[in-house]
Amino acid sequence: MSFTWFTANSEAFPCRPAVYKPVLNPWDLNSNPSNPSLSRINTLRVTMNNKLTVLLVLLCAANFHVTLSFVTDGLLPNGNFEYGPKHSELKGTVVTNPNAIPNWEVSGFVEYIKSGQKQGDMLLVVPEGGYAVRLGKEALIKQKLKLTKGGFYSITFTAGRTCGQEEKLNVSVNPNVEENDWGIIPIQTMYSCNGWDSYAWGFNADFDDVELVIHNPGGEEDPACGPLIDSVALKLLEPPKRTRANLLKNGNFEEGPYLLPNASWGVLIPPHIEDDHSPLPGWIIESLKAVKYIDSKHFFVPEGRRAIELVGGKESALAQVVFTKPGKLYALTFSVGDSNNACEGSLIVEAFAGKDTLKVPYQSKGKGGFKRARLLFTAVGPRTRIMFYSTFYTMSADHSGSLCGPIIDDVKLLSVRKVRV
Repeated sequence: MSFTWFTANSEAFPCRPAVYKPVLNPWDLNSNPSNPSLSRINTLRVTMNNKLTVLLVLLCAANFHVTLSFVTDGLLPNGNFEYGPKHSELKGTVVTNPNAIPNWEVSGFVEYIKSGQKQGDMLLVVPEGGYAVRLGKEALIKQKLKLTKGGFYSITFTAGRTCGQEEKLNVSVNPNVEENDWGIIPIQTMYSCNGWDSYAWGFNADFDDVELVIHNPGGEEDPACGPLIDSVALKLLEPPKRTRANLLKNGNFEEGPYLLPNASWGVLIPPHIEDDHSPLPGWIIESLKAVKYIDSKHFFVPEGRRAIELVGGKESALAQVVFTKPGKLYALTFSVGDSNNACEGSLIVEAFAGKDTLKVPYQSKGKGGFKRARLLFTAVGPRTRIMFYSTFYTMSADHSGSLCGPIIDDVKLLSVRKVRV
């Protein structure tokens, strides 16, 4: 909150002849009916002090709200790096002062990149806005966050490759109670045709005050070679619960990582993500490739506002373990379709419930649509693994080179007494 002070001038306020008033003895104010009494002056003073106190409280409350609200749903302060270093804190594109980028601290070979900048013959394109940072070998960026202890959060960020070598990022939040607790996110495979993808990673806040770190662990021969980072956001996630209407948690995928408003490419949930780091509550990624989290603003979604696209064939698997009663009959129902992203042709989703399987073919025109499917199975143990993957690798028909695949949504699991025809 800021205030603007205005200075009066002679044009706006023309001068008037001064009116002489004699200087009065303050102790005689009560005897002069044209002047307020001392008690009234004191009353006015108290009223003014009270108003100032209320104003200060409101200002503090407003500042407190701003401080806490940014960590629940949206970009981190300067999360898009649009506020950059001073010219004196740059050597070419290399950031020379650890605190040069507002709200961030950098370490190692970090470059401040402007959209359209060239690296040799390659044009560097920034995902959103005009600026991003590039992390060289062993470089990192970090920001201090104030969170709610015990809350489960999801980090979303956009990364773009600028080198031919295999690249990956290490994401962590410190301090935490678990030693060596971080996520390694591979960014070698590009799923979109833009040259960048958005990724998500989840974590539990073990402390109120933490530090988010995004680190390039290296591996490149060129120390200046590394990924572009942009649009770092945070979202507080609600823990999903099983209900009588669905034994699966978050079966409609409505609870998930933050989706950047202008990002039309969705968010990738990386492979080998365990329960305590899955930004898709209730689900784990048990494969070598990521799955894509999509929204109804940019894609076709069968039900609600969110869905999952299986973009890596059999290497892109989504799973959840549920409690079941041995010998009891269950019905797994779900939607299979395409997200209106030119993913045409024969698509097949394979569903697994323990040892039972079902292949669901879907002939896609790439313009959005879906069908319902059902898998009946009898539980053989107290826990049953539910899993989905796409049979084939598929690329979009618009010749963009984007990986795509069938979408799944509205997944429900219920116990049934008998088979309905």
